[in-house]
Amino acid sequence: MKYLQIILLSLLAVNISTAEAKEIAFSDAWQQLLNVSDKLQASMQEVNRAQAEKQAGDDLNLPSISINGSYTRLEKPIELDLRDLNPLASLDPATLPPALGGAIGAIPGSLFVTPFTEQDIFRSSLQAMWPIYTGGRITAAQGIHEAHVAEKEQQHQLSTRDLFVQLVDRYYAVAVSDALMNTRGQLVEALKEHAQHAMKLEEQGQIAKVERLNAQVALENAKVDYASARRQLEMSKIALARMLHESDINTASPLFIVNSTPSLGQLNQLTLSHHPALKLLEAKEHQAQGLIDVEKGSYYPTVFLYGNYTLYEDDSLFAKVEPDWMVGVGVKIPLLSRDGRSGKVEAAKSALLQARYTKAQTQQDLSLLLDQSYRQLLQAQEEAESLNLSLDLAIENKRLRDLAFSQGLSTSIEKVDAELKLSAVKTQQLAAQYRYVQAYARLMAVSGQLDEFIGRSRGVQER
Repeated sequence: MKYLQIILLSLLAVNISTAEAKEIAFSDAWQQLLNVSDKLQASMQEVNRAQAEKQAGDDLNLPSISINGSYTRLEKPIELDLRDLNPLASLDPATLPPALGGAIGAIPGSLFVTPFTEQDIFRSSLQAMWPIYTGGRITAAQGIHEAHVAEKEQQHQLSTRDLFVQLVDRYYAVAVSDALMNTRGQLVEALKEHAQHAMKLEEQGQIAKVERLNAQVALENAKVDYASARRQLEMSKIALARMLHESDINTASPLFIVNSTPSLGQLNQLTLSHHPALKLLEAKEHQAQGLIDVEKGSYYPTVFLYGNYTLYEDDSLFAKVEPDWMVGVGVKIPLLSRDGRSGKVEAAKSALLQARYTKAQTQQDLSLLLDQSYRQLLQAQEEAESLNLSLDLAIENKRLRDLAFSQGLSTSIEKVDAELKLSAVKTQQLAAQYRYVQAYARLMAVSGQLDEFIGRSRGVQER
């Protein structure tokens, strides 16, 4: 009686939870996940950051303009004493006529001094510099930024596909767990009825005590299995609900097996042509090639336009002599540097080769993944289809054992064994269907056919 109350309360709790839970189809769950996934949002922010860096790289073609100001204090003002210049510097007052020598000597020394600057100098100016040739380094740097954007976009696609496969695992795990709990619940009900029947038969002396005990032990074991399946369903629903940012959720799309198996050759062609991992490595190749161009560009001269316009200056003689503006063309030719240009070029070439070898290895890994997933798909399909016949056999065997036991022609052990075999076949079939859906999802994700899987989840009937 105690176990009966527990089962009834469990069923009531499950029914209440089911009534309150949000029921969602797989296609809707996928759209919701695209909107609420923190992982995808973080990945998209990486794309946005790369695009912002690319926009910043586009500004390398523009001139740089700045306002510069300075304050300088000199040890002493810059002055010029005319007596230090010829012909006064070479004159000897003793050789001059007394009248002229006296006249010159009467002139104050300060009148011979011309100040060029003050001791405190304030200046401000508008300066511009525009590189017009950098040996291809600007173009190469912009190409690197563009390839970096492509890399982050492909990483986002990889994250999307990984999340899709994860959703398939969690979504259909709920469907499998729910079906498994129902199967084991049916087994409990059948064994409960059998145990009650066996108890009456024992009271009538038609079966031995051991057969009644066998029926009760089988019932208790079935209750334990049912409780385990119920807990598994709860954990599966929690995992799916957390993924979709929901409090409680139920699935509406059943397990399925498609009638037409996809072509492995077509899957392989789609994968090797459009897989994000390969596109990502192509972007890394472009980045490595751009890095080579950047390092090679350091061997070439840099040509630039420059200009300066004085905004503020003091009233010194030097400021009056200096022009208010100037423009010109400059060139910088590297002759000898200590930044290891040749080593950087070789390092960039190694990075390019690394990307190419990694791409070749990734192609092999993707082909292997396709082959493995394809064979797992076929195996699961064959298993599920072969279990259809086993299910028919188990159902017929149970029917005959029920009839024979009611007529006293079969033992309790044989009837319990028939019940357990039927439950085991149903469980195996559920597991095979789940493995099929998982393998099919991996194939569609690797080949980039997510919409194909979503369409199957909508249109294919449960088998």
